[in-house]
Amino acid sequence: MLAKTESIAIVGTEARLVDVEVDVGTGLPAFRVVGLAAKSITEAEQRTRSALMASGFRWPPHRMVANLAPAALPKEGTHFDLPIALGMLVGDDRLSQEALADWVVMGELALTGRVRPVRGVLAAAIACREAGRDRLMCPAANAAEAAVVEGLEVAPVRTLAECIRYLKGEEGLQGIPDPIPPAERDVDDLREVRGQQNAKTALLIAAAGGHNLLFYGPPGAGKTMLARRLPGVLPEMSVEESLEVTRIYSVAGLLAERASLITERPFRTPHHNVSMAGLLGGGHGLARPGEVSLAHHGVLFLDELPFYKSDALEGLRAPVEDGSIRIARSGGAVKFPCRFSLVAAMNPCPCGFAGDQLKPCTCSDHERQRYGSKLSGPLIDRLDMQVDVGRPSEEELLSEPTGPSSEEVRARVTEARELQTRRYGTSLLVNGTVPRRKLNPYLHLTKAARSELRSSIPAMALSGRAVNRILRLARTIADLQRSREVDGSHILDAITLRASDRLLEAA
Repeated sequence: MLAKTESIAIVGTEARLVDVEVDVGTGLPAFRVVGLAAKSITEAEQRTRSALMASGFRWPPHRMVANLAPAALPKEGTHFDLPIALGMLVGDDRLSQEALADWVVMGELALTGRVRPVRGVLAAAIACREAGRDRLMCPAANAAEAAVVEGLEVAPVRTLAECIRYLKGEEGLQGIPDPIPPAERDVDDLREVRGQQNAKTALLIAAAGGHNLLFYGPPGAGKTMLARRLPGVLPEMSVEESLEVTRIYSVAGLLAERASLITERPFRTPHHNVSMAGLLGGGHGLARPGEVSLAHHGVLFLDELPFYKSDALEGLRAPVEDGSIRIARSGGAVKFPCRFSLVAAMNPCPCGFAGDQLKPCTCSDHERQRYGSKLSGPLIDRLDMQVDVGRPSEEELLSEPTGPSSEEVRARVTEARELQTRRYGTSLLVNGTVPRRKLNPYLHLTKAARSELRSSIPAMALSGRAVNRILRLARTIADLQRSREVDGSHILDAITLRASDRLLEAA
């Protein structure tokens, strides 16, 4: 007898519906899975056999074939266990086909029959809604995640036996467990940073417009301290942004059990030994999201930038520019979103004290040249602001903290972001990432701004990309000053924040 149910396959951060067909026929007892199934799926036989027996059912003594269609779509994951087991019971006449009608099913089976949590449930719930399916059966630990999608009936199952009794109409299911609220993150206050007014201003502009930022200066000047305070001045995520971020973490398997939406902007700090696949995405089998995607709508902080692998750094060019990354594999290509604010920090030389007034540099010319050569011009060109973070004075270090708090800065950032949301029609686009064709009508360059920019292009040998970045910066600076027009002072401030020539010379 042929049984059929539906499940999903994860492709990038999306989920696609998959037909799970189980044929229980005549012949010597055997079980086989076809349809470009990964090893994690073909191993379902042992998990399913033990789970059925632990739940009081026999393993069908027949020849069984499970087909996952479309067969040309690569599939992996353990969430096919539950739909395969239910298909076996239908094919063995111990469960009616009508009971599975309209259900999309996913769940991993433990040997005891318990239904374990799986990754990608939020993506599956969104795929169900888009495909017109309104019933999703998933592990109880993932139910809060699926319940975020409105208009979807979610059946939280804890064991295979409970699932079968529910489908037979013998008993109901327990309700969706209450989501576990995330632990409150202790956000550091920007006011705690002594001095560094230029760096704080750059941080404000980066947060308001979604711009990329590089801090360079001697050790202990406060580069890392500044970067870690950026999440505290970013505005709260919109529901749309939260859904996108949560879906990425769900697909990556990093969403905690009984979690609902991620509401805090990500702050990712990969170690400088991170591989190219770990930073950009990829890995064995189907590609998984990397650190750039896990930082989506948040911050990616790269401390000690020159110590990262050259291929990984050069691979950042496209994600920084496009806001997405495409990873090709033999079985196809997947696209991950990665619209983040890049914040990097580095010393001006290997010892860190080039140009320092109190401590002399001990590096040779060759060491400084080798250190600076690790960063290519095209990569630095993509960093909107390059800010020199100097050593704080003794008065600044010993005085009481001054300046606006993170909450006060966040209020200004939120106001600027709301202006951009009205301008571009979505909270997902800001000055630093909006396509240039959508930015142009809102530049409103004055005569003085055009003159300032025209004279700076040959004087600073600005590339087309550099001019584009300067215009975006100037638009954000004008927004923070509530100015409709971009004036010459805004262009001059934006140019001042780009110090790539000084950076390369110091490095």
